[in-house]
Amino acid sequence: MAKGTFYVTTPIYYPSDKLHIGHAYTTVAADTIVKYKAMQGYETMFLTGSDEHGQKIQRKAQEAGKEPKQYVDEIVATFKSLWEKLGIDYDYFIRTTEERHKKVVQQIFQKLYDKGDIYKGKYEGWYCTPCETFWTERQLPDEEEKLCPDCGREVEWVEEKSYFFRLSKYADRLLKHIEENPHFIQPESRRNEMVSFIESGLEDLSVSRTTFDWGIPVPFDEEHVIYVWIDALSNYITAIGYETDEENFRKYWPADLHLVGKDILRFHTIIWPIVLMALDLPLPKQVFGHGWLLTKTGKMSKSKGNVVDPVILIEDFGVDAIRYYLLREVAFGADGAYSTEALIQRINSDLANDLGNLLNRTISMVNRYFDGVIPAPGPAEEVDLDLQNCAAGMLNKVEENMDALKFTVALEEFWTFVRRSNKYIDQTTPWILAKEEDKRERLGTVLYNLVEALRIIAGTLKPFMVETPYQMGEQLGIGKLIQETEWEDLREWGKVEAGVKVRKAEPIFPRIDLEEYFEKVEKRNEKETAVKAAAEEEVREEEMITFEEFSKIDIRVAEVLEAERIEGSDKLLKLQVDLGTEKRQLVAGIALHYQAEELVGKKILMLVNLKPARIFGVESNGMILAASNENGELVITTVDKDISNGSKVK
Repeated sequence: MAKGTFYVTTPIYYPSDKLHIGHAYTTVAADTIVKYKAMQGYETMFLTGSDEHGQKIQRKAQEAGKEPKQYVDEIVATFKSLWEKLGIDYDYFIRTTEERHKKVVQQIFQKLYDKGDIYKGKYEGWYCTPCETFWTERQLPDEEEKLCPDCGREVEWVEEKSYFFRLSKYADRLLKHIEENPHFIQPESRRNEMVSFIESGLEDLSVSRTTFDWGIPVPFDEEHVIYVWIDALSNYITAIGYETDEENFRKYWPADLHLVGKDILRFHTIIWPIVLMALDLPLPKQVFGHGWLLTKTGKMSKSKGNVVDPVILIEDFGVDAIRYYLLREVAFGADGAYSTEALIQRINSDLANDLGNLLNRTISMVNRYFDGVIPAPGPAEEVDLDLQNCAAGMLNKVEENMDALKFTVALEEFWTFVRRSNKYIDQTTPWILAKEEDKRERLGTVLYNLVEALRIIAGTLKPFMVETPYQMGEQLGIGKLIQETEWEDLREWGKVEAGVKVRKAEPIFPRIDLEEYFEKVEKRNEKETAVKAAAEEEVREEEMITFEEFSKIDIRVAEVLEAERIEGSDKLLKLQVDLGTEKRQLVAGIALHYQAEELVGKKILMLVNLKPARIFGVESNGMILAASNENGELVITTVDKDISNGSKVK
């Protein structure tokens, strides 16, 4: 009978690009705690997924020339592929574009509105598109240069009608909950940060947008789409049946653990709990905000070019080496540094030397001294009992630290037993015992104890690694036993049956030469650079057009007669222009760079034979030509001397 349920979630990741090793860090940790709880007898639920709506996705899709759904479908496929490679056994992968989620999010929004906790107003403030976060003037660190406090990129001023959620109404109630439940936010340093943030004053939260339409429509006002705070955060309850499967929902909610990075802790410990309070639902038992996995150049991001691809690491070192490194190297909760040198050092010292040698030596001695058959143990001596006691003590300490999410400490305690088992070989000297016939029973006891120690080691590793425990089991001839091992089985010494035949010892973690590895990487990078350069050259050649093709493009001089902002958009202007023989209307995305009034009277260059389109509900018949640089600065093209309207560019 199950001990109870245990529900763990990761953040739902944003499919604007492929995931990096930092995302893998969170998900491997969640997978490990779920596997550990399942071994203990809990009925587990493990949720991960993708947060697929928003302006950033819409822009990325437009840049790629794709529909948003097509764009996210392709990125989400890479998420699932990575989790498969890492041995992540999630129970449900939620996508915020799925119909069930969308319908329930609309019901949640309606409930909050009917209760009076959502009201309509106007939003004015600074907005970071990559982070999808609004900031007040006082939250921006620099008065001159308006940069996002989270990612350091430029924010833009937004003015629009919006629905607001009464966050401030619940501030005192949330503070009381945090005070009465000290483990609700962990680690403690993060809890203190969140308490300070709440005490500094909560402002009501904008929860809808009108400047893009890639989202879930507000059920009673389709000009607005529901913003990320209610759309994405609600996944933790929509996935388990809120409003659709009440029995399953009651079974798993409240969640036992939300695992998140420290950069999104505020959303999960302030906004999300208050949404739940407004819905009269219990709060999750714990939200744990872990630190970042950093490189020498800081937090990983595509813009910095310092992203570490976990797929390449898995291909180079194997899945278990990566999982072990992520959990062993950095104290969970603190920031830590990733380096390939440290990874290789861990593989060589811990996995190849300590664990690999213990397995190899044990199997080799069973093959050499007992024809590969595991011998029966004789009477236990003090050194044998000490080994057994060490195993029992190790399990207690691993449990204690796993329950506190101290993966690093749990593995340190576990490794004391691996090293103790290696020391046991040196203490009992089986190679000397093998020389004397009257010591054969003692030799059998020693080798049996080593196999039994390896059974416990393999079983304890099952939450942490996805291949190694079973490889160890196969080599020891006890593959089925390892497969079926539960946590309580590890406490019982003597579960290996004598008479089982071991296999041939094969290195599970070969040693890696640091210099050879980096030479290989350098050659691979050179090859990839050459392939990429050749592909780019091929594209350039394909992109060349003939004079006949150029002749089809009709670019003419046009004079701007009128210009005005399009209501509800922060970047679009509607222009009326004179082409000499006719007047036209077009829509241009230049409002962030030009005021409407400064365009009137300018003579611009315009592509006139472009198929008409409706942009933000306004018909556009042509395209204004402009140039922009890497910094996002934009200028329209004009003529340097007066020339009649409608003149053709050749």
